[in-house]
Amino acid sequence: MSPIEATASLLGLINIVLVVRRSIWNYPFALAMVALYAWIFFHEKLYSDALLQLFFFAVNLYGWRNWARSRGESGEVVVETLGWAARGGWAIGAALVIVLWGAMMHRLTDAAWPWWDGSIAVLSIAAQILQSRRNWECWVLWILVDLLAVPLFAVKGLWLTAALYCVFLVLSGWGLVDWLRARK
Repeated sequence: MSPIEATASLLGLINIVLVVRRSIWNYPFALAMVALYAWIFFHEKLYSDALLQLFFFAVNLYGWRNWARSRGESGEVVVETLGWAARGGWAIGAALVIVLWGAMMHRLTDAAWPWWDGSIAVLSIAAQILQSRRNWECWVLWILVDLLAVPLFAVKGLWLTAALYCVFLVLSGWGLVDWLRARK
């Protein structure tokens, strides 16, 4: 466990609590966290997760702007719902991208766990986009990401990060319940 991993984990914990509470102040913590995790994952040869952090940085900037413009009368961020066709499209799209990305990482890199790591990365991208768009369905994907990430990070010896993702799993359940209550 490094001080950088400890700092990134603490920032991540603060970030997710603020996201669950639908606080726009989650974004500064998210930006700092993903910058640190990009470095950590690159050095652990988890290239999909390292690249994912660059994506997270950009989409968090987008989300910050979107959330700032999407507040209800009470000041809280308004929650949206996808239709069934959109949910199916997201599921099929994610499955196809997982196959393509996993194959590419397997063939072109020395990634430690290209398919496992790639699946986490692709599902995280989908979840982050849906979260930035304020769709409650993001929490279903975050729960799946957490269930996949905990054992991967444990295998890589990133124990603090694995523990953080256990906390993320609990918070994702809380987020799902809270956002379902708050949806339109």
